[in-house]
Amino acid sequence: MLTVSNYHYIREHFNFEYPSIFGVTPKCFENQLLKLKNLGDFITPLDLINNINSVLTSKNNYYLITFDDGLKEQFEYALPILDAHNISAIYFLNSINFKERRVSTVHKIHLLRSIIPPSAFYKKIQNFYKVRFTNQEKETAISIYRFDDSSSAELKYLLNFKIPFSKQETIINNIFTEYFNEQNVLNDLYMNEDNIKYLASIGCLGSHTHSHFPLGLLDEASMLNELKQSKLYFESLTNSKIESVAYPYGSKEACTDLVFKQAKTANYKIGFTTTPGTNKDTDKNLALMRFDCNDLPGGKNFRS
Repeated sequence: MLTVSNYHYIREHFNFEYPSIFGVTPKCFENQLLKLKNLGDFITPLDLINNINSVLTSKNNYYLITFDDGLKEQFEYALPILDAHNISAIYFLNSINFKERRVSTVHKIHLLRSIIPPSAFYKKIQNFYKVRFTNQEKETAISIYRFDDSSSAELKYLLNFKIPFSKQETIINNIFTEYFNEQNVLNDLYMNEDNIKYLASIGCLGSHTHSHFPLGLLDEASMLNELKQSKLYFESLTNSKIESVAYPYGSKEACTDLVFKQAKTANYKIGFTTTPGTNKDTDKNLALMRFDCNDLPGGKNFRS
């Protein structure tokens, strides 16, 4: 069986005026690796891809480490720790950050939320696009963003699921340019091409699609384009095969049966959601479950 632990931000501190960027420190990351190492065996990405059925059906407890978004801090802080303990990981990157030299909308939102209170941010958005929540949508938002307070959860759900992406990008970009220089953020936040090529050379590079959109909300053609465009870009850049994908957001709304079908069409061998759980079923290779790192031993939300 396979247990997957997923990470995003890894940095020395998370001291922001408003809580919006969450993650783990390098020390906490290393401590969690040591705890997991006592509970099972870490598997490499290539071993998983080449032997996935035997891994999933094994009585052994295998662990896999994954990272989303291609952040520079993952390369600078996490990779040396992993190397020191002889552990591999998959790093899932969005091609838009490199091919188009654009900051992902999701990260623009994180940065804006770190300096603007939720109520003020909500009002800024309402100046461009007015929308109301049903009670069911409020409950769904809180369940998806369970680490956030209700106001922040509703704001994130509004941005990620209620506003059409063609409109959302324009709205967020207009607000973002008031506070940040996009090229400076690109250079500071994301890995560079040398980092990407190195990860590919050791078999640790995967796709997070092109634009970091929730695929399940897109039409079929756009969905397939998001999956293919990233794969082709990174394969061309690194002269290697990209056979794994992590679906942005990873929720049920973002990961439909059609998404899994299109991932197969795009020639991915394994795909990852953010549905928590341990993987044992060999018929769900493109719908593998992942735990947020905080929900596993060594994480701040773990309860034995």
